[in-house]
Amino acid sequence: MASPALLVPGVAWSARSRLTLTPLAGRLSLITGGAANIVVASAGNELLLVDGGAAADAAQLSKLLAAHFPKHRLRAVINTHWHWAQSGFNAAARKAGADVLAHEYTKLWLSTEVNSRWEGRVYKPQPAASLPNKTFYSGPQSLPFGGGAVEYVHLGQAHTDGDVYVRFPEENIIVAADIVSPTKYPIVDSASNGWLGGMQGALRTIAARCDANTKVIPAVGAPVGVDAVKSQQDMCYSVVSRIGENYYKGGTFDELLASKPTKEFDSRYGDPALFLKQSYETAWYHVNEIRRVAR
Repeated sequence: MASPALLVPGVAWSARSRLTLTPLAGRLSLITGGAANIVVASAGNELLLVDGGAAADAAQLSKLLAAHFPKHRLRAVINTHWHWAQSGFNAAARKAGADVLAHEYTKLWLSTEVNSRWEGRVYKPQPAASLPNKTFYSGPQSLPFGGGAVEYVHLGQAHTDGDVYVRFPEENIIVAADIVSPTKYPIVDSASNGWLGGMQGALRTIAARCDANTKVIPAVGAPVGVDAVKSQQDMCYSVVSRIGENYYKGGTFDELLASKPTKEFDSRYGDPALFLKQSYETAWYHVNEIRRVAR
């Protein structure tokens, strides 16, 4: 997800965007310069997108794809979650005859009004033509593509409650979107059931699918390796454990802040204010689980 200062999609965002395509590995390319990273896979005469950026950039994205892949048709878009920076191309994709794949909760959030208090905005329900048309609820999913298979798997409650990672086994690339945040504290979206313990578990799951050569694609920024994933996992584990201990002793949020629970991580991830507020508030609903969070 883009920073809170840039959270109103439209002309203002589009004016900032200059989408560029860079080869990633094999049949994969990375599109940057918009609201969030987009991964495009090409095989035969077909394209597959993982996330589609902001709606304001949909026309620009269509032109970019046509320029680089003039004889390809868009087969599918996989939404890693519901946020506008990932799902803004859905309507264009559906209009072009492509499928939009997502977890059922992603479709739920897109189809209902969402009051995102931490952003100070309300998201209106999206029209039916913008919704995922192929969803799943549980179990690993596999999409045949280019003679192989693309995996996409639900990660539970983490950044949101509908997050999936997408894995391209042949290229050894995992698209993790907003689960992985290498240089800033991650967003734990309280509006759609995110929680820090779940994010830690999601990072553990992703790390287990990596080897030393795996590239992991975050929502924002350059690809990273497994070490960055494990570092963020360790940070999440430490912070959620400290939040839990503060709850168990009856401490207040101000007392948690006074204990500086992120002090050894701030040099890497920056200002923890929003992260701690979101993590503290959402952890309340999981207070009985915190001591069972596995490292």
